[in-house]
Amino acid sequence: MRDAGAESLEFTVTGMDCGACAAKVQSAVGRLPGISRADVSVMSERLRLERKADGASVATIEAAIRAIGYGVSRVTPVPPDDQDQVRHGPDHGAALSLAGPAQATRWYRTAKGRFLLATAALLAGAWLAKLVLPGDAAYWVFVLACGLGMGPVARRALALLRAGVPFSIEGLMTIAASGALVIGAAEEAAMVVFLFAVGEMLESLAAARARQGIRALSSLLPETALLVEDDHTHVVAAASLHAGQIVRLRPGDRLPCDGRIVTGQAGLDEAAITGESLPVMRGPGDTVLAGSICTDAVIDVEVTAAAGENTIARIARLVDEAEAARAPTQRFIEGFARVYMPVIVGLALLVAVLPPLLMGGVWSDWIYRALTLLLVGCPCALVISVPASVASGLAVGTRAGILFKGGAALEATAGLRHVALDKTGTLTEGRFSVTGLHPAPGWSEAEVLRLAATVEAGSSHPLARAILDEAAGRGLSPHPVTQARGLPGIGAEAMLEGQLLQAVSLRHAGGATLPEALRPLAEASEAAGASVVVLRRDGVVVGLIGLSDTPRPEAAAAIAALRGQGLTPVILTGDNAGAAQNLADVLGLRAEANLLPQDKLAALDALAAQGGVMMVGDGINDAPALKRATIGVAMGSGTDVALEAADAGLMRNDLRGIPAMIGLARKTRANILQNVAVALGVKAVFVVLSVTGDATLWMAVLADTGTTVLVTLNALRLQRLRVF
Repeated sequence: MRDAGAESLEFTVTGMDCGACAAKVQSAVGRLPGISRADVSVMSERLRLERKADGASVATIEAAIRAIGYGVSRVTPVPPDDQDQVRHGPDHGAALSLAGPAQATRWYRTAKGRFLLATAALLAGAWLAKLVLPGDAAYWVFVLACGLGMGPVARRALALLRAGVPFSIEGLMTIAASGALVIGAAEEAAMVVFLFAVGEMLESLAAARARQGIRALSSLLPETALLVEDDHTHVVAAASLHAGQIVRLRPGDRLPCDGRIVTGQAGLDEAAITGESLPVMRGPGDTVLAGSICTDAVIDVEVTAAAGENTIARIARLVDEAEAARAPTQRFIEGFARVYMPVIVGLALLVAVLPPLLMGGVWSDWIYRALTLLLVGCPCALVISVPASVASGLAVGTRAGILFKGGAALEATAGLRHVALDKTGTLTEGRFSVTGLHPAPGWSEAEVLRLAATVEAGSSHPLARAILDEAAGRGLSPHPVTQARGLPGIGAEAMLEGQLLQAVSLRHAGGATLPEALRPLAEASEAAGASVVVLRRDGVVVGLIGLSDTPRPEAAAAIAALRGQGLTPVILTGDNAGAAQNLADVLGLRAEANLLPQDKLAALDALAAQGGVMMVGDGINDAPALKRATIGVAMGSGTDVALEAADAGLMRNDLRGIPAMIGLARKTRANILQNVAVALGVKAVFVVLSVTGDATLWMAVLADTGTTVLVTLNALRLQRLRVF
C-alpha cells in the first residue's frame, strides 16, 4: 500500500545477475531515510521505490547503489504531450523505420570484463615473475597481484557491510584471500581472486542470455507510424498515437499499436505475439495486435489503445511483474540461504579455532581449511538455481504466447490434478448463429428478433452478438430503451415504453411459463445442442430464439493431451444441460451445466479438495472462477476482465496451449529440482572435503563458480524447448 505523500521513483540498475544482487540493492536503498518501499527486478534491471517528501535525494540513492558496485540511472517518464512527433509532411512514400534491439555491450568492455582481464594480467605477471625471480621476490609479486585484484572486491564488501549486508560473497572472498596471505598462501590467494573474477563474468553472461528473451519484446514495435489524416499521410512517433487515429500499414510494415482494421484485407504475421507460425488473414472489423507484420497488402487500422496499453506493453508489464510473484521453492531457498550463510561462517570459525586449541592442531593448517570452507559455503549457486529456471520457463512461455504471471503460477501449474473449462468461447468457437426463431402465438419472427436485439443492444456476450448480427442482416434496428443492464449467468433486461423487456436462458425463464406451443420447440432445440433464449415482455413470453455454436477444431486433441498428462478435464458452463452434454459427448468428458457464477465457484472448490484445479475461460462471467481456481487461465480472445483476473493467459487462441502450458510447467519444475540437487550436492561434498583438508582454496572457488555456471546453463537449456 502506497504511503500518503510518497513519491514513486524508478531507476535502471545494471550489473545484477541473480536474486542475491537484487537483495543487496534492496538492502542498500531500504536503509536510506524516507524510503518506504523498494522493489528490484533483475530481469528488467529496474528499481522502483517510494520516497517520502523528506527522504533521501536521488543523488544519495544513486550513490548508495554505485557504492556496492552497480551502475544506476534514473528513469524519467516523459508525458505524452511532450513526446516529439517526427513529421515529414504529406509524404505518401515514407517508410516506417523498425526499431531493432539495442546492441549489447561487449563483455570485455563491462566492469566485470575489465576486472577479469586485470586479474588475469596480474596472475600471469606473477607467474612470469616466479620463473625469473628468486622465491622470496616471487612470493611478494603474488602478494601484490592478490592485493591489487582484491582492492575493488574489498571496497565493495565494506560498502555492503555498511549497507547492512554482512554475509556477502565479496565479504567471504575478502576474508579468504586475506587469510590466505596471512598463512603464506599468496599464490593460491591470487588464483582465488582470478577464479572469482571468472565466475562473476560467467554469471553476468548467463544472466544477459536469460534477459534477451524479455528485452526482445521492445524490438517488436516500430519507433514510428504512418498516420493517416484527411487525404495525406505523415510519419509520427509511435509513442504519440492515441485511440481513434488511423495508421496505414504496407507489406513488410510492423503494426505500432493495437487496433481494428477499417479498410483493406491482408495476411498478418502474429508469430512474435501469439506464437502462430503462419500468417492469419484479417479484414475490416477484425482486431489486430501491436507487433504483427503486414505481409501482402495495404490496410488502414484504427488505433484502439494508447502506446502504454497495447498488447506488447501489457506482455512486457506482465513479464516484468512476474518476478515479484516468486515461486514457493524460491522463497524457501532464499530463506534457507539467509540462515545458511551465518551458519557456514560460524562453522568456519570453529574449524579454525577448536582443533588447534583442543587437539594441538597446526594453526595454519586449520585456518586454511576454514578459509576453504568459507569459499565453499557461498550460496550463489543455490540462490540462483530456482530463479534461473523460472526465468527460462517464463521466457519459453512468452515466446510461445503462454504468459504466466510469475514463478508462483508456473510452479502451481506443475502440480495440477484437474482442468475445468468454460464452454462458450473456450471449448467452442464462441461465434453463435441463430438456428431457430419461434414466436409465440400472436407475434411474428421479425417482432421477436427486433425485441431481442433491443434488449441485447448493449451486451458483448456471444449470444447477444449473434442476435444483433441476425437482426442487422434482416434490416431490423433496436428500439430505444432505458435502464438496460446485464444479468450475469442469466441474460439481460431493459425498460421499453414502461414495460420490462427480458432475454433470459430457458432455465431461468421457467418451463411452466412457456406457452404450450413453444414447449416442444424448446425441448427439441436443447436436445439438438442449441442454447435457447426466452424473450419476455412485461412477464409474458413472446418467443424463443435458438442459437448454436461449434466446437473448436483443436478441442478434441487438447482434451486427449490433457488426459495423456494424467489430468481430469471437466466442462463447467452456465449453458443448458443439452448443449453441454452434446459437447461433452463429442469430446469425451464430464459436464456440469446451468451453473451461475457462484455455482462455478462451488464446483471449483469441490475439485480443489481433490487436488489443484485449473480454470480456463474467456468471459466477464468467468472472472470470479478464474480468481478462485488454483490457476486461472484466460484464452487469447478473452475480455480484459478475464485476463486481469487470471494467473496466466494464452495469447494464441488455441486450446492446445493448455497442455503445452502444463508440460512447460512440469519441465520447469524438473529443472528446478535438478538445479537444487546439484547445488546442494556439490556444497555437501566440498564442505566435507574442506574440513578433512582434501580441498584447496582454488578448488573451493572453482567448485562454487562451476556449480553456479552449471545450474545457470542447465536453466538456459530450457530455452531450447518448443512447447507449442
